[in-house]
Amino acid sequence: MFSRKSKPIVERCESDVNTRLRLKYAPYYRVVDLADGVNIVVEGRPMVMMSTNEYLGLSRHPKVVAAAKRALDQWGASACGSRLANGSRAYHVELEEALAAFLGKEACHVTSAGYLACVCSLSSLIQRGDVLLVDPSIHSSLWDGALLSGAKIERFAHEDMDSLAKTLEHLDPKQAKAIAVDGVYSMEGHIASLPRLCELAEQHRATLVVDDAHGFGVLGRDGRGVCDQLGVTERVDLIAGSFSKSLASTGGFVAGSKALIEYLRSSSRQIIFSAAISPAAAASALAALRVIQEEPQHRERLWANHRHLCGILDNLGLDYWQSPTPALPIVVGDKEKCYWMWKALWDEGFFTIMSIAPGVPPGKDMIRSAVTSLHTKEQLDRFGEALKIAMKKAGVKPRA
Repeated sequence: MFSRKSKPIVERCESDVNTRLRLKYAPYYRVVDLADGVNIVVEGRPMVMMSTNEYLGLSRHPKVVAAAKRALDQWGASACGSRLANGSRAYHVELEEALAAFLGKEACHVTSAGYLACVCSLSSLIQRGDVLLVDPSIHSSLWDGALLSGAKIERFAHEDMDSLAKTLEHLDPKQAKAIAVDGVYSMEGHIASLPRLCELAEQHRATLVVDDAHGFGVLGRDGRGVCDQLGVTERVDLIAGSFSKSLASTGGFVAGSKALIEYLRSSSRQIIFSAAISPAAAASALAALRVIQEEPQHRERLWANHRHLCGILDNLGLDYWQSPTPALPIVVGDKEKCYWMWKALWDEGFFTIMSIAPGVPPGKDMIRSAVTSLHTKEQLDRFGEALKIAMKKAGVKPRA
């Protein structure tokens, strides 16, 4: 008989404290058995989803569903190949041209995940020997792209343009450099200071990359995003985004000049070695893009609900960083209290997400909530009552 020798990596995984805690308290990977908009069923129990990214509620829109079904009938389930090799299809080009025109950019490339779009926007565009300046609150996908690039990474304080300016001033003016930010920081709900970022990028000849996953579809003219809302689309070099928020699909995109997009098609491992986005995902994203432009009532309901929920949070004395976006962080500031508040909301029938350190900075532990066009005022009012109960159970006091 062979004796089993210990394997350090396997042992490390088996004894991991964070995994054990996650399995014990089970705040994540909760399985939804049925879903109809924000009305869901978990373990046979009806609940209201208060943490979805489906801001405009289009995943069951008749036009979106019909487009996905037609694409399946016409093209099958998958292209079964990468775009570079044998996976490019007419529906990819149609979607890319529509996105580029909508965003006001020369060209666009769609990827099979929003994560891949953000990774490729930095991992190939920026190279070893370059300097990449990042806001520390950027999404993990941008962080992974930054690390893969091999560039020297310089952090500037979150949304602190003076910090960025000082960092830029100390760099070699001849050195190639780029700046990477989120258009909307989904945890904080903050909107990036893009006009000032553009000024600094132009002053120091830095390429500016913006992940607008959470602004696309809800901000700007007809939902063209945060760059459009702040009037800087032409000054931002590359816009990355995701289909899994307002477009109610799966996939992502990068949009910019024709030269930048073609360079990524030649150089990005995430593009070259990934299977192309599926027919149904592409068709549903394109249909949702058309709905966004043709049916403004979805955004109008979203912002009416946003105002209503912000009023509830204000009346309760909860800190949500006065987020001007659908992402509404309920800041608790204590890991243990955050858990008990999440648990109380769960018990009251509301699905939220707990975000604690190290996922957020220490002392910024929060309940990640979001409002959509599908929520009713009655649901939001009940959420407010549930928050009162949760605050009491968790020992969370209103702000002074």
